[in-house]
Amino acid sequence: MKKLGFGLMRLPTFPEGNASGAKAGEIDIEHVKQMVDAFLAEGFTYFDTAWMYHNFCSENAVKEALVDRHPRESYTLADKLHAAYLKSKDDRDAIFNEQLRKTGVDYFDYYMLHDMRVAHEKIYNDLDCFAWIRDKKEKGLVKEIGFSFHDNAAFLDKVLTEHPEMDFVQLQINYLDWESDAVQSRLCYEVARKHGKPIVVMEPVKGGTLANLPAGASRLLKQAHPELSEASWAVRFAAGLPGVRVVLSGMSSDAQMKDNLSHMKEFTPLTDAERQLLRRVADWVRSGIAVPCTGCSYCTTGCPVSISIPDYFALYNRGDAAQREEYLALNAKGGAPADCIGCGACEAVCPQELPIREELQAVAKRFA
Repeated sequence: MKKLGFGLMRLPTFPEGNASGAKAGEIDIEHVKQMVDAFLAEGFTYFDTAWMYHNFCSENAVKEALVDRHPRESYTLADKLHAAYLKSKDDRDAIFNEQLRKTGVDYFDYYMLHDMRVAHEKIYNDLDCFAWIRDKKEKGLVKEIGFSFHDNAAFLDKVLTEHPEMDFVQLQINYLDWESDAVQSRLCYEVARKHGKPIVVMEPVKGGTLANLPAGASRLLKQAHPELSEASWAVRFAAGLPGVRVVLSGMSSDAQMKDNLSHMKEFTPLTDAERQLLRRVADWVRSGIAVPCTGCSYCTTGCPVSISIPDYFALYNRGDAAQREEYLALNAKGGAPADCIGCGACEAVCPQELPIREELQAVAKRFA
């Protein structure tokens, strides 16, 4: 398969006050259909969704934009089961069967235990999810089984040692996190390679951070290749690693789709000189990030006071002159950082394990 995957977590949505009358934030299905068609037309086949993506609507979009319109053999589909939504063994089949119904497929090509980390592994073990997912494969309801991972390399080694039956692993890999002590991209990659597991890469652009570089870092890349986008460097970095099966990109516009297809249709790995350049860029970017949020928005779904947490963190990281006006505009749409009641629901589902409550206090303090 070609090495670009369509991540269905950041789909195009309708803006507030749109002419169609759709609700703000609602998925623009017609736009998604066009992107799906363009993706398939260039020979790419891998689509990735999950139970909670787009406020539990991503799987419905898969059915309408992909499954109902294209032959089953023309694409592969990955879906996931998340520990945060499991309270009993019955929930496993209840969610899985609903995922089959929502997507409209008879089987998943790839199925994962989502967001594997120490706390979630306990839930997966307590509810016997490893045996459960193997059973789905044996029955032909899943072709390959694996898990997405957010923890350290030592823990990854433990999970893969205990569960050699896992066919693949999905890891957060990008050139900014490659040597990160927190994410441990390189170390986790090396563990997966040691166990001989194919790797699916998530967050290659780190939630858009590596597609919107500081001016100085951006100049370094433009001097080397003025025709290439910032995002293309990040995707190529991940795609060129041996053992990487596919790199997921969460595309939310035609421009992002066109850019990804342009450099991944005939993929060329980075040279040694280009990798060295990215190390310099990473150092530059790392020095200016206050909160390493990837914008996945898992935290917003369960927030009791409707704080748009990723948007506030993005604003906080930017530090430009327009902050105050944008901050007040965000306040008008939902809860403000100062409204946080400290329940911790956001931190329980954050893949980056950020101290969100503490960071919200810092954001509130800056704008007070």
